[in-house]
Amino acid sequence: MPRLSAGILLYRRTVRGVEVFLVHPGGPFWKNKDAGAWSIPKGQYEEGEEPLAAAVREFAEETGFTLEAVEFQSLGELKQPGGKVVSTWSAEGDVDAESIKSNLFPMEWPPKSGRTQEFPEVDRAGWFEVAEAREKLLVGQRKFLDRLENLVG
Repeated sequence: MPRLSAGILLYRRTVRGVEVFLVHPGGPFWKNKDAGAWSIPKGQYEEGEEPLAAAVREFAEETGFTLEAVEFQSLGELKQPGGKVVSTWSAEGDVDAESIKSNLFPMEWPPKSGRTQEFPEVDRAGWFEVAEAREKLLVGQRKFLDRLENLVG
């Protein structure tokens, strides 16, 4: 059974065109990575859990923002290079990327030190025009941008 993940690709329309909201993973591994490191806010869910509900929950956990009164449109599923299957929905909305409040995760750091530290699941977020988002986003998630463009023009 593949690992399942669900996320929300939030977008807004500006005078320059469509912008998408992406998050940068926290923790020491991702600290100095930029191109190809950003993600759609998403997270794992269990078999039998409703994927859209999981996507909304994960968006809130990673950003601190609750999405209410928005219309979700399915962007389908993509199998990631590591085998995880990600389901994503688009939603039009606006949040202040500078004001995210992510949940924390524990990790042994430095490796083999026996010390556990907590890191934010997401250390920053930003709004990007689709062309720039395509460079920043993890390779396995980039097709979601194509699907969003087809949906919103």
